[in-house]
Amino acid sequence: MRRLNYRVVIFITALIFGVIFSTVYNKITLGLDLQGGLHMLLGVKSDEAVKSRLKSIAGTVKYILEDNDIVIDELSAEGDKVTFKVLDSDDIPKVKELLKKELSGVNILEDQGAFTITLTPQEIQRTKKQAIDQAVDTIRNRLDQFGLAEPTVAKQGTDKILVEVPGIKTPADEQRIRELIARAAHLQMMAVDEDRAARVYSMSPAEAKKYGDVILPDVKNSQEKYLLKAIPILDGSMLTDAKVGFDRNNQPVINFKLNGEGAKIFGDFSGKSVGKRMAIVLDNKVYSAPVIRERIGGGSGQISGNFTLNEANDVAIALRSGALLAPVYVMEKRSVGPSLGADSIRQSTIALILGFIVVVIFMVIYYGMAGLIADVALVANLFLILAIMSLFGATLTLPGMAGIVLTVGMAVDANVIINERIRELLREGASIPKAIEEGYANAFTAIWDANVTTLISAVVLYAYGTGPIKGFALTMSIGILASMLTAILGTHGIYQSLLDKIRREKLNFWFGIKA
Repeated sequence: MRRLNYRVVIFITALIFGVIFSTVYNKITLGLDLQGGLHMLLGVKSDEAVKSRLKSIAGTVKYILEDNDIVIDELSAEGDKVTFKVLDSDDIPKVKELLKKELSGVNILEDQGAFTITLTPQEIQRTKKQAIDQAVDTIRNRLDQFGLAEPTVAKQGTDKILVEVPGIKTPADEQRIRELIARAAHLQMMAVDEDRAARVYSMSPAEAKKYGDVILPDVKNSQEKYLLKAIPILDGSMLTDAKVGFDRNNQPVINFKLNGEGAKIFGDFSGKSVGKRMAIVLDNKVYSAPVIRERIGGGSGQISGNFTLNEANDVAIALRSGALLAPVYVMEKRSVGPSLGADSIRQSTIALILGFIVVVIFMVIYYGMAGLIADVALVANLFLILAIMSLFGATLTLPGMAGIVLTVGMAVDANVIINERIRELLREGASIPKAIEEGYANAFTAIWDANVTTLISAVVLYAYGTGPIKGFALTMSIGILASMLTAILGTHGIYQSLLDKIRREKLNFWFGIKA
């Protein structure tokens, strides 16, 4: 027997790697269809994103005009527009210049100092689309930070979101996930209207609106009300971090940090409002409204609200991942039981084993020892697929298992082509070494073209598909790459190592050629 060549060394190394990482380091996560979990179809109220955009514009207008010492009145963001009045007519040209410089995607109208700002039709569509795209990213980030394994979050149609979370087994877990997904996490810093605060309990929301105010409840006691300026000082879009901490009483709180712009606005407002209250509002509930004792620099703050540790963690996750630009609501919800997964696993395993046995038997009967060598490569291929998925913590879905079953047939296809080329050359009278080398050389182009085109299709499916389609594409891609290593490089090396053993008078034994 010849010495071990580099091809055999690589093949043996790959086989050992496959066995070890597919058995010892087994971290393959089962998908929703195999282990059960939560399936939801969410709708997005994209019109609310337009209203939020207008409120954000109002806040920007308030800040930039006050920063330039321009006095305005009756600032409001109602319906589909932002309106305000400039009290000094000499400031009108400067206001127009500042608005054009700072705002984009808007129409600005002015009539004797009364300004009206509306969004352009293009900006409205862009805002709605952004709200849906951002909701997909935000929900995915929240579930990832929550520590869930391979959740599926994907846009479906133009205004819906598909969410699949495997491994959710109890109603309590399901409820917690639903709350985490649906939480708007809209953080606002809002000034208390100190001039009218005492009248809050006798004031209706309509009357508060006339003064540019809004009435919001306390998070701990819904009977306690606050009268706040409707235009926020700043919002959660300026948040950079949120972490759970503990106060002096060892109760969970949320410490947050603002970006440079938010820190400047926060510092400037607190410096001008010493002795007044500022409310920290999350999802339209007041968590605290402390009196400002001095200018607050550094751009950091704290949210306390009698949280449990789980609640504090979930709120911090929601804040870190960003607020939803538009509310989401559940259109369809299904809890998938694990029994379906158990049946699917059993049936897929049976299909895999039967398919494998049939292929192995056929290859040995038809190609003799060459078929057995191909079967060894096939075993190595299966181990490599499982090892790579395990190493990267991939999720195995039912279509993914179908991809493995299909790979069993495709992995041996390369050796069928190679063996047929070798047999053709042997029938033409070529020597055994020449038949093997030219057989691999002649077959390589066809194998390469077939595998590369299939791999491209699998990559496209993975890039643009969702959930089950991704699972199928993933196992197909890994299987194709593994088969290139085992079926071409590995079997070629085995033939080179056994070349001294192969005799022309035993071609029926080695390649199934009848004498």
